[in-house]
Amino acid sequence: MTPQPEPPQAEPRQAEPRQAASPQSASRAVALDLTSRTALVTGAASGIGRACALRLAAAGARIRALDVDPEGLTALAEEVARTAGPSAAAVEAHPLDLTQDAGLDAAERAADGADVLVNAAGTQLVRPLEQFPPEAFRTMLTLMLEAPFRTTRGALPGMYARGFGRIVHISSVHGLRASAYKSAYVAAKHGLEGLSKTTALEAAEHGVTSNCVNPAYVRTPLVERQIADQAEAHGIPPERVVTDVLLADSALKRLLEVEEVAEAVAYLCTPAASFLTGSSLPLDGAWTAH
Repeated sequence: MTPQPEPPQAEPRQAEPRQAASPQSASRAVALDLTSRTALVTGAASGIGRACALRLAAAGARIRALDVDPEGLTALAEEVARTAGPSAAAVEAHPLDLTQDAGLDAAERAADGADVLVNAAGTQLVRPLEQFPPEAFRTMLTLMLEAPFRTTRGALPGMYARGFGRIVHISSVHGLRASAYKSAYVAAKHGLEGLSKTTALEAAEHGVTSNCVNPAYVRTPLVERQIADQAEAHGIPPERVVTDVLLADSALKRLLEVEEVAEAVAYLCTPAASFLTGSSLPLDGAWTAH
């Protein structure tokens, strides 16, 4: 079948044929000690951002969590308290709208003092370019490009002073490859790649690394709903939406799990990754091998 323009959706992340099991387990976790370190995570209330916040908290980091969803931030703080142990610091919640000037200003201030910065906030809207609302294009670039610039700008002086920093942007396979009907998302993620590389060049002498992680479709509730919508629109079973539409360019026919993305982020924060900077780490099932 010929894939049709997709309906509006949030963050490109998806679900899988059940025969392809996820390899992620606690025994595969990288050794990471962030005791006495502070990690700021945007988009921390759900999806990849939430998984990253939980993983970094498990490594001992104090978490500053930014998201537009205050209830989600509360749930994250409760989960950290349950899972990270009695010595874990309380999550510092910042309910902010990163598409607004006030939210951007507050996010930059919140990034001051962060040793680890993970920019995971994002959204998605799918439209043909000639039908793409200009205001939505502007909002998406603000959230997924300007906000990472502002948090990076806020974090760098302190990182430079301490001689240590890890900046990880949750980019996408769409930061490396384009797809039709996703002009704002592709433009934002390509810009994020450039921001990360420029940061890496400027920050290297200060002990600060900057990298992108580039997932393909990741299993999240929003993606599960997208699969159901696509199945209804095309009149095909949900598993065919995954294999024939979402994962058409992936050699691995399964969805990525949020914990797998968080583990890649964790690796980039380890001492072993201190020479890895200015890079893009594809978690794309060989999509970009084409």
